[in-house]
Amino acid sequence: MTALGEHQRLRASRRGSLRKRDDKAAFLFLLPWFAGLLLITAGPIAASLVLGFTDYNLIQPPEFNGLENFERMLTDERLHAALGVTFTYVFVSVPLQLICALGLALLLDRGLRGLSFYRSVFYLPSLLGSSVAIAVLWRQIFGAEGMVNQVLALVGVQGRGWISDPDSALSTLIVLNVWTFGAPMVIFLAGLRQIPVMYYEAASVDGASRWTQLWRITLPLLSPIIFFNLVLQIIHAFQSFTQAFVVSGGSGGPSDSTLFYTLYLYQRGFNNFDMGYASALAWLLLVIIAGFTAVNFWAAKRWVFYDD
Repeated sequence: MTALGEHQRLRASRRGSLRKRDDKAAFLFLLPWFAGLLLITAGPIAASLVLGFTDYNLIQPPEFNGLENFERMLTDERLHAALGVTFTYVFVSVPLQLICALGLALLLDRGLRGLSFYRSVFYLPSLLGSSVAIAVLWRQIFGAEGMVNQVLALVGVQGRGWISDPDSALSTLIVLNVWTFGAPMVIFLAGLRQIPVMYYEAASVDGASRWTQLWRITLPLLSPIIFFNLVLQIIHAFQSFTQAFVVSGGSGGPSDSTLFYTLYLYQRGFNNFDMGYASALAWLLLVIIAGFTAVNFWAAKRWVFYDD
């Protein structure tokens, strides 16, 4: 018994040594990721929090000014305008984008031939929608001599400068964001494929219409996917920058009609060299996004259905 116990102890000790060696190897492989997290993500975030309480112009050393940057936000009219533009963009474009994505996913889920081809075609705008090239193309399409006005001229309608007009400039960017519905559409399509067919078969036997099946089966079972896409797209919409910067030439458009929050933050930090105030604005944006995310999670308890 003593020899057997000694043998088991040696085996346990050997397993412990191998486990420690594996842990060290895993840590070495993860070390570049941890370094990137600290140096590229966590470090700048902490630095921006500190700079938010300073007067810093990128040239001279930062000077502590307490809550002055945050007090300035209360009287900053351009900030208020940027918040209004951004909220309008988020509240209009995100629902329209999700509706288009869900509608296309429902059509593609009906067993359409060449599904892979159509799925790739519809997903392509999501890959290109945030690029500078697409923003430049959008500016040409909706310009005074763009394709939209050329098409309208064929039917005798006098077009206008859609981007240069403050009444329609933001709408062009909303259309651009709705056009990039490919990513949520693919996620919706994957979720639809996970709904058991037996539910629809049972509903058909009971005489339920397609519309009733959509409201009573599809949407409740797809609600976790809808919630997932809603949270991601709201965060993405609040962070939109490239489209507004390129389409408006970095100015915020006519009468600040396309002055997104991120664009105004960029102007304060890199045009006006007011990096302390820009850092404070960045943290305000973080609080806004966190607040909307928290509200979504709170409201999800009332409409998101989980099978378990």
